[in-house]
Amino acid sequence: KARKALKKTVKKASSHFALSDSKTASADFLPLEGGPSRELPGNKPQQNKATVLYIGRIPHGFYEKEMEAYFQQFGAIKRLRIARNKKTGKSKHFGFIEFENPQVAEVVADCMHNYLLFEHLLQVHLIPPEHVHPKLWRGFNYKYKPVDYVQIERKRQNKVRTLEEHKKLVEKILKRDQKRRKMIEAAGIDYECPEIVGSSQPAPKKIKFDED
Repeated sequence: KARKALKKTVKKASSHFALSDSKTASADFLPLEGGPSRELPGNKPQQNKATVLYIGRIPHGFYEKEMEAYFQQFGAIKRLRIARNKKTGKSKHFGFIEFENPQVAEVVADCMHNYLLFEHLLQVHLIPPEHVHPKLWRGFNYKYKPVDYVQIERKRQNKVRTLEEHKKLVEKILKRDQKRRKMIEAAGIDYECPEIVGSSQPAPKKIKFDED
């Protein structure tokens, strides 16, 4: 009987303490007025708007046509260019590509970064819109043509010269020949250098005489 009485008193005490705790909790933490809370506009994740990609370590032979044909599998390409040397027109092995959809650009950056292509690891990075240079796409449609320096030099050497121009050319050749002979003598080599043909009389077919 004593044990039963103790159990009843313990249950009453525990229920009393539970009610008192709930009352104090409700008194300490009052509900806020104005309904449910709202999310702040700054906490929303920013959407990706970058559509321009930087592509580095482009291998030799992978140029505009090849790049356009390869990257079209991801989505529509708006513009594309490879940095080239202004004099020779050779590739500098980096370029830029712009897609119409920013989601496609993000997928390409994730898939093609460190992609092994012709023993080169491509470096692909998204460029934020605020970091894109305004003159980046100027002249991107220009097709570079290889410069034939052999033909240019041939025309320069075979051009029609006046009598004064021919004399200056002969003087330069003679000075160069004298310098060569002195270097041979200083080296202790016994060698007779042949005379230069045309040093005394110019070739008549390549001289343009004045009308005066």
